[in-house]
Amino acid sequence: MASSEELHKRRAAAVARGIGSVVSSYVDHASGAMLTDVDGREWIDFASGIAVTSVGNSAPRVVEAVQRQVERFTHTCFMVAPYESYVAVCEMLNALTPGDHEKRSALFNSGAEAVENAVKIARHATGRPAIIAFDHAYHGRTNLTMALTAKNMPYKHRFGPFAPEVYRVPASYPFRDALPGTEAAARAIDLIEKQVGADNVAAVLVEPIQGEGGFVVPADGFLPAVAAWARGTGAVFIADEIQTGFCRTGTWFASEHEGVVPDLVTTAKGIAGGLPLAGVTGRADLMDAVHVGGLGGTYGGNPIACAAALASIETMRELDLCAAARWVGATVLPWLHDLAGRHPLIGDVRGRGAMLAIEIVVPGSSTPDPAATAAISAACHRGGLLTLTCGTYGNVLRFLPPLVIDEPTLYRALNILQAALQGAEAG
Repeated sequence: MASSEELHKRRAAAVARGIGSVVSSYVDHASGAMLTDVDGREWIDFASGIAVTSVGNSAPRVVEAVQRQVERFTHTCFMVAPYESYVAVCEMLNALTPGDHEKRSALFNSGAEAVENAVKIARHATGRPAIIAFDHAYHGRTNLTMALTAKNMPYKHRFGPFAPEVYRVPASYPFRDALPGTEAAARAIDLIEKQVGADNVAAVLVEPIQGEGGFVVPADGFLPAVAAWARGTGAVFIADEIQTGFCRTGTWFASEHEGVVPDLVTTAKGIAGGLPLAGVTGRADLMDAVHVGGLGGTYGGNPIACAAALASIETMRELDLCAAARWVGATVLPWLHDLAGRHPLIGDVRGRGAMLAIEIVVPGSSTPDPAATAAISAACHRGGLLTLTCGTYGNVLRFLPPLVIDEPTLYRALNILQAALQGAEAG
């Protein structure tokens, strides 16, 4: 078997430079919350493939379901010759997403594809052009979703021009604006009404907790106020639950924490245990407004991915992974707050369930410190903990452990993090 060093040399000669990786080790196998690289080194996985392997890597039910499906058939394209598992996943999404209204779903391949199609549906159903997005938002890397994404580098730099009729307004960022949620919403709504016009808005697109933008949890009242404004003006309220969905924050979907019922919900990542699948779910009148043939894609709702999704959801229910995520939050948040009390470079601790973060700043200020953030993350990697950074300023460490992580492994991870923080402060 090739070593990581050998693979890295092969990669340099074969893989486009624009594809980056967090670490230079190459994975050989993985199980649950642990990764093992080709050199035999073990890592505790606090990335979960960016919130994808919530049920753990190579989850038994997922493996069995995929193996069975591969033996039966691998692909027909649902638009050509349909199959039951696509219908079953849509039924699951209709039942699990917030609200008891009549719903419909459509399946795609990736989160960006789901967002694009949600925008298409909203524009078609309303006949309006404008889409409202927020500061610090991340929605994908396609042309339209780059327009919706806030951060220039590395996502948008020199890739324009971007899709038109996308307008950005301030989000709620309690650490940096200190506004109550209703005031932050009023600020955003005022800008929409002045600069875009309510009658022009097809949809308001928001992450209930911002992901790549820094795991920013909006102040209480922000989401309900924005959703109520959209409902009152005839705009579609789209919740991007791609990173927050499927038990990650302690409920099936993060919108539930404040009782928000979106018109459309986009999903991906944790839905299928590591296989590529995404969905748009929402009000039947909106979803059915699009003409036959207006939605689709060759691989969308592939039967293998659908089998994995059904097995993942069954695993989430059987193991009560919503409760597991709440346990992670109840265990880790006090630890992080204690660390913040002893390490002044931690400016903020935030998150819900198993979607947690610390924001790193120059001690005694709110000035972002991306260099220290990178150093802490690198120290975690050297210690055997795989972590990710994020945030508009590159100064947030985010933690996304698989929801099946056990207590000893979780505490080992926290001890590695503590040592990394101590090392960063020591110079």
